Amino acid sequence: MKHRKPLLLLVPALLCATANGAASAASTPNREDPDARAARVEAQMTDAERMSLLVGVMPILIPGLKADIPPGVPASAGHVPGVPRLGVPPQLATDASLGVTNPNLARPGDVATAMPSGLALASSFDPGLAARIGASVAQEARAKGFNVLLAGGLNLARDPRNGRNFEYLGEDPLLAGVLAGHSIQAIQAQGVVSTIKHFALNGQETLRFYADSVIAEAPLRESELLAFQIGIEIGQPGSVMCAYNLVNGHKACGNDHLLNTVLKRDWGYKGWVMSDWGAVSGAEFFNAGLDQQAGSQLDRQVWFGKPLQALIDAGKVSKARVSDAVRRMLRSFYALGIEAPYAPQPIDYKANAQVALAAARAGLVLLKNEGGLLPLDKSAKSILVVGGNADFGVLSGGGSSQVFSSNGKPRFVGGDVDDPSTTFTRQVYTPSAPLAALKAALPQAKFRFNSGYSPDTAAAYAAQADLVIVFATKWEGEAYDSGSLALPQGQDELIAKLAAANKHVVVVLETGNPVTMPWLRDVRAVVQAWYPGQEGAQAIAEALTGAINPSGRLPVSFPQSITQWPRAALPGIGLVERTPVKVVYDEGADAGYRWFAKTGLAPLFPFGHGLSYTRFEHSAASVRHDKGVVELGLTVSNAGAMSGADVPQAYLVARNGQKLQRLVGFQKVALEPGQRQTVSLRVDSRLLADYREEKGLGGWTVPAGTYTFAFGKSAADLGAPVEVKLPAQRLKP
Repeated sequence: MKHRKPLLLLVPALLCATANGAASAASTPNREDPDARAARVEAQMTDAERMSLLVGVMPILIPGLKADIPPGVPASAGHVPGVPRLGVPPQLATDASLGVTNPNLARPGDVATAMPSGLALASSFDPGLAARIGASVAQEARAKGFNVLLAGGLNLARDPRNGRNFEYLGEDPLLAGVLAGHSIQAIQAQGVVSTIKHFALNGQETLRFYADSVIAEAPLRESELLAFQIGIEIGQPGSVMCAYNLVNGHKACGNDHLLNTVLKRDWGYKGWVMSDWGAVSGAEFFNAGLDQQAGSQLDRQVWFGKPLQALIDAGKVSKARVSDAVRRMLRSFYALGIEAPYAPQPIDYKANAQVALAAARAGLVLLKNEGGLLPLDKSAKSILVVGGNADFGVLSGGGSSQVFSSNGKPRFVGGDVDDPSTTFTRQVYTPSAPLAALKAALPQAKFRFNSGYSPDTAAAYAAQADLVIVFATKWEGEAYDSGSLALPQGQDELIAKLAAANKHVVVVLETGNPVTMPWLRDVRAVVQAWYPGQEGAQAIAEALTGAINPSGRLPVSFPQSITQWPRAALPGIGLVERTPVKVVYDEGADAGYRWFAKTGLAPLFPFGHGLSYTRFEHSAASVRHDKGVVELGLTVSNAGAMSGADVPQAYLVARNGQKLQRLVGFQKVALEPGQRQTVSLRVDSRLLADYREEKGLGGWTVPAGTYTFAFGKSAADLGAPVEVKLPAQRLKP
């Protein structure tokens, strides 16, 4: 790929405007304890000033919706006025984890680095990479004037049809929590508040405002809530964003148990809880633990305005509760040194593109490589590239996470930026082109491109080629779920016909979820590229040609068919809007790979699976404990001829003879040929424990007995077990 010249831009001052049009750099951070300072400043506020911080708007003109948008506030996700006389800056929020968004290009000419999808990051199993991405996105956000990043999405993938899974970090609570935590930590190190979201059990987009996620307390604590708990402990996010859905009969944003009991009491969370946009349906949500109504024009009314004031006047909401909400916001800002609005700063898009490239490389998963077809033999004379708009760019996921990349104008399918009604339904392809990147990587080969529109025509060309690379895409997006796991628009038929015409077919998947593969036996190689971000074309070409060695591992299980899943029918699909539906998670904490282990079913590809161009060996597995804290050890060797990275995964596979499966540790290890490294992992005791409720109070209990662990190359490819006897333990909630 031809390298672009550095693009160093000064963000227009408009993007950093405050409510009164001022823009200034943050001052030197105050060294006063943030809790004490928040209390001191809040005590000086008038009641009107306190109330003003409880309501935010989305500063975008939306047809049919009224909103009080102060002059000079840029189009963005959210705005909350500050308190100028006390030096409290406004809150200016933007989406999010995959890059700084510009909703429908409402800020003309404002672009950002488009990072790969959350599942691509999760495939890296690399907390350091999560931090690099978080820091880069936060730097761009701050340079554009934003001080709140609506990042930290980590809802566990409980259904492979969920339209927003691509934003999140897979099906395992440890992996998701660790990656989210390190991303948030790096974001906030840049002086930008990060959220963690969507709290909790936002497991599907179908009827997302009316779906009731039903699950018992213990498995909820052991799965989704454990992921959030780990993420909060590591990242210390300034805000938690609650979800649209209900949890056990109560709206997540008005769920007293989730917000007051779990988050604020049991976990001692010090930041503030903001709503998702349009998730509030009553002023009583305030007493249930919600501190701020965000994007208020998307709700039926401004509940935290006059209706909340009426409850305060009636004595149903205490003034102490109002003070608490305000102090939580101030505390989060002061802890990060946010003292004033941010002035515009230059952005080195070239440097950030290198982070996007590193993430795209690390997120590629080599699923199949029969006969070592990959990396491609440079002697291939003619190569047919088919489908996926590969002559233009790579696919991205849709919705509020959509980034308009810094490397060129996108291609829209099924809509246009000039038509806001298509914002959540159009497909967006980000340059640059995989076809061009492949041509650059293999200059001696003759390439031909076919759109794949006609499978028979594509097959006729395939019969004349030495090799076929087919790009298969499946668009996923916010507000919509997939009806099935099949590739859409006849792509399964296309791949089958290409494979019948040519015995050397490579499939590159750009999808936001697992897909079924009825053609798997007939193709030689399969690469899962996810939505690889703006530098994805180069990463794909490098992986196919051996310039890099794929090291990604699946963060979600790929079922052979949806009938292997606990819910073969997607709850509520096809029903009219506003229809209540219960989504019953009978599998409890045994979701994803744990479900396959429990049922004995064999997935198409297991959690943690990923091939390499070299060969890794595991040896000398060990286990010990120090006062009940388990430490696992393993030696990893590169026994092949190419440098690469392995991801040894440690699983708890039995407890007192009872079979189970839980990921308890992982580490990415880069090795040169012949090199070896010892891996040491300390296990979070909660991953060994059960959550139990006793007399209204809960906690983690580690039963005494024998614990069996195994290292593996995936959840289904485990080495010899090792055992250790542990004493009983009782841990805090």
